[in-house]
Amino acid sequence: MLKASYPIYEFPESQSIVISGDIHGDFNALVNKTCVQYQMRNTLIIVAGDCGFGFEKKGYYENMVKRNAKRMTEANNRILFVRGNHDNPAYFDGCTFKHKRFMAVPDYSVVKACGHTLLCVGGAISIDRTYRQDAWMKRWSKQRPAENGLCNEAIAINYYWANEAPVFNRDILDTILSEYQIDTLITHTAPSFCELQSKNGITRWAADDRHLVDDVQREREVMDSIYEMLRTRRQPVTHWCYGHFHQSWHSSIEGTLFKMLDIMELYELPHLL
Repeated sequence: MLKASYPIYEFPESQSIVISGDIHGDFNALVNKTCVQYQMRNTLIIVAGDCGFGFEKKGYYENMVKRNAKRMTEANNRILFVRGNHDNPAYFDGCTFKHKRFMAVPDYSVVKACGHTLLCVGGAISIDRTYRQDAWMKRWSKQRPAENGLCNEAIAINYYWANEAPVFNRDILDTILSEYQIDTLITHTAPSFCELQSKNGITRWAADDRHLVDDVQREREVMDSIYEMLRTRRQPVTHWCYGHFHQSWHSSIEGTLFKMLDIMELYELPHLL
């Protein structure tokens, strides 16, 4: 039987790794914050989801790359984007958005840099999905398909994507863990025992979305399954960084530092070399 395949990205020139919380389309602000405000150099920056891919036409993101390429090259920085629920999954196939300094990586990507071996797994549930679908239908009804970029294109503009949830891919994870020792997880959401655990934010949306509470529970259970498989396989996971909840929190649990990042919050991983 052939082993399941997965993408591997290596950055031997990077001298530090910085994880960012959600950026919600503020690509230029992230570049300015890392390259100008904090004068980061030779740094690999990883956005833990809700990057903002899919709300504009593809050319918008290509222009963003052109606008920031010089600054990123001079600093020798790179940015990897992990899939959030507010991202079109079609951009995260390893090909659709792939540039030297900017790349949207697939789920279950392995990233090696600064002595770390990281695993990236995106996806989550949009608690406001009914609102987003309604808002999109109102916009769509006022435009012809050719105007709003529908035309059955996978990367057409939208406000919501039905395949947003994280996926527990046991076969791929089994292959990865047979070949690598994972020390860091970068995900969009988190295991159920991590914050945020309050359901207050879901209540008003669940009134009009009868499957929402169950879907959110399954989202967290996917992360639980990944966590349990890592523990069973005795992986040396020291850090697990995630965004999604728009708050900052951290706690050490069973030897792993779980770090929830607020919007545009940055966290630098300890260097292992």
